[in-house]
This record gives sequence, structure tokens and C-alpha cells, in this order.
Amino acid sequence: MPTHRAWILVTLLFCSTALSFLDRQVLSVLAPELMREFGMSNAAYSRVVFAFVLSYTVMFALGGRLTDALGTRLGLALSVGVWSLASMAHALARGPWALGASRFLLGVGEGPCFPAATKGALEWVPLEKRALAVGFANGGSAFGAVLAPPLTVWWTDLFGWRGAFVATAILGLAWLAAWQLAFRGLPRAQASAPTQPSPGFRAVLARGEVRRFMAARFFFDPVFYFYMFWIPQYLSRERGLSLLDIGNLTWIPFFALGVTNIGAGRVSDLLVNRGYTPRRARMALMLAAALLTPASWLAVTAETAGMAIALMSVLMFAHGIWIANYITLIGDTVDSNEVGTAVGLTGACGGIAGMLSSLLIGPVVDQAGFAPVFLVSALLYPAAWLILAIGRRATVPVEGKGLA
Repeated sequence: MPTHRAWILVTLLFCSTALSFLDRQVLSVLAPELMREFGMSNAAYSRVVFAFVLSYTVMFALGGRLTDALGTRLGLALSVGVWSLASMAHALARGPWALGASRFLLGVGEGPCFPAATKGALEWVPLEKRALAVGFANGGSAFGAVLAPPLTVWWTDLFGWRGAFVATAILGLAWLAAWQLAFRGLPRAQASAPTQPSPGFRAVLARGEVRRFMAARFFFDPVFYFYMFWIPQYLSRERGLSLLDIGNLTWIPFFALGVTNIGAGRVSDLLVNRGYTPRRARMALMLAAALLTPASWLAVTAETAGMAIALMSVLMFAHGIWIANYITLIGDTVDSNEVGTAVGLTGACGGIAGMLSSLLIGPVVDQAGFAPVFLVSALLYPAAWLILAIGRRATVPVEGKGLA
């Protein structure tokens, strides 16, 4: 595939992950307002979050497998189409049950997104720029989260909260049109149609290194789910911020995430090009990230909301370094025809942890506030790094493996 065409497609992968996080973050920003309108407690809100995480978790695994079977082009198109319809359904909600059902459908659509984005980036870009491509494709999620607060506040001011959900659906449909145009003129093989059968779940799960990836994600994903779904509520309840203030501040941690997601991928590639093995380069950067994450505990003790946001930004900065290298390390380890399945299984494992944590966070916050949650979040990335470090080292594929 020509280099310029490959990077056009990777840019569209960036846009797809941006839309994914934009769509899911709209509810997080609007949570204080919707909880008041629908009379929801923190525990009730946690069940709405659970509905999304449940379907997202299942479809992360099934969607990864589906992407390996159908190819990135069709798999991702189906994903964005479903979640755009789900975004529209939020505008019709009249209570917690309808809101929860819309979130469930959103999770069904968004589940395949990241396995597909990772698979496409690995297939279309050469090995020497692999981590940059993966970090860029997945880094759109952070910029979607950056845009979500100000755009949601703006849309809500113009059209009401229902109009905010309609706007995200329209953006998804526009992306679908651009995605189809981008493949015009490409041969079928270069359009990421599957060229060989993909292995089943059992074959991928039989590999010890994949199981360690899954176990690590079980530890660190709840932290990101907490930041994604609960920070606006924390700022409203504990810091007394208005919806406008939340919109003006919550983009900052996600901007830090987006910058490091892309930059860390480039640094990782440079280390590999200078003689480091891919595993050594990825693991070194992940260790540096894990050592930064205890800043999360300091956020809850900060004297001002601005200081708390700054400390939360440190954790998200570290997460960007971590996730870019973690996902790329999976691509370094498994064959190209099982990337979607492997990434999907790790995401599903993290989603299970996210579901359990979502159900726990609501009651904990109602009884004890946010401090215990921030404390636990400070410890989980170091634990995840140890899981990956103490296991038998995975065999790194030879150059060219995993490319279309």
C-alpha cells in the first residue's frame, strides 16, 4: 500500500477512536444534569455505566474476533454505524431504564473499535513506525475526550442535552462516508480483507503471554474507566464545580493523554531502531509510566480543583505512555491474523474489571466519598507491570510479521 494512503487510513482510525470517546463522554459530562432530571443516585448512575461496560466488554472480545474474520474496513464500518444509531437513541430517553438501554447499545457498537484500529495500524504501516501508528490510531480517543466537555456544553447550550447526543450521531455518519471514500481504488488485499483464516479464541487463549496481557489489563483498566466516567461527578460533588467549569477543566487530563499516546509510540520506535528489542523498549517505557501513577492519590488531597486536575493529568500522561506501548507489545507478540482477537480479549478482561469496579464505585462514593477510589487507583499500574515483567518473555516476531 502506498505510504500516503496508509497514513490517510491511519488518520481515519484516529478519527474513529476520537468519535468513540467523544460519544461515550457526552454522558459523563452531562451526568450531574441527567441525574437531577431523572432523580438518579450515584448507585443508579453506576448501573447505567455498568450497562455500557457490560456490552462493551462482550463486544470487545467478539468484535476483535469479528474484525479478524471480516477485515478492518468492514468490521470498523459496522462498529461506527451501530454506535451512531445508539447515540441517537440517547436523545429519546425518558428515564434511567431507557438511558441504560441506549448505553448498552452504544457498548455493542464501540466494542470492536479499538481492536480494529490496532489491527489496521499494524497492517498498513511498516515495523519501524509500528508504535507511532498504533499510538496515533488509538490516541484519537484522548482527543475525543478533550473535545467532549466543551462541545457537550456548547451543544447543550444551543440545543439542549438531547441535541448533544444527536450531534455525535451525525458526526459518526459523516465518518462512515469518509471511510468508504478512502478505500476507493485500493485492491481487495490492501483494503484489509482477511487473507488467511483467523484462529479461534481457544488457540489464542492457549498462549501464556496472551493470558498475562489479559491479567495485566484486569488491573489497570479500572483506573481508566474511573477517570472516564466519574471525574465530572467528582468535580461536581467534591469540588462544587458547575457544568461550565467541568467543561472548561476536564479536557486537560485527556489532552495530556493524547500527547503522550502519540509521543510515546515515537520514542518506543526510536529505541527499537537504535538496537533495543521491541519488548525491552516497550517495557522500559511502561515502567516509567507505572512509577508516575501514584500521583492519582495526591489529586484527592489537593487544596484546589486546579491542583487536582493537574495531578490527574499526571496519571493520564502516564496512561498515554503505558497504553501505546502495551498495545504495541501485543502486536509485537501475536500474528497479524490474531491481533484483533488478542486485543479484543485483553479489552474484554479489562472491561470485566471495569464492570466490577463501576458497581463498587457508586456505593463507595455514597458512603465514603472518592478518597478510597483515588487511593486504589494509585497502586494498580505498578501491579500490572509486575504481571508482565515476571512472566516468561514472549517471543518477538521477526521483521515484517504482522504486516499486510
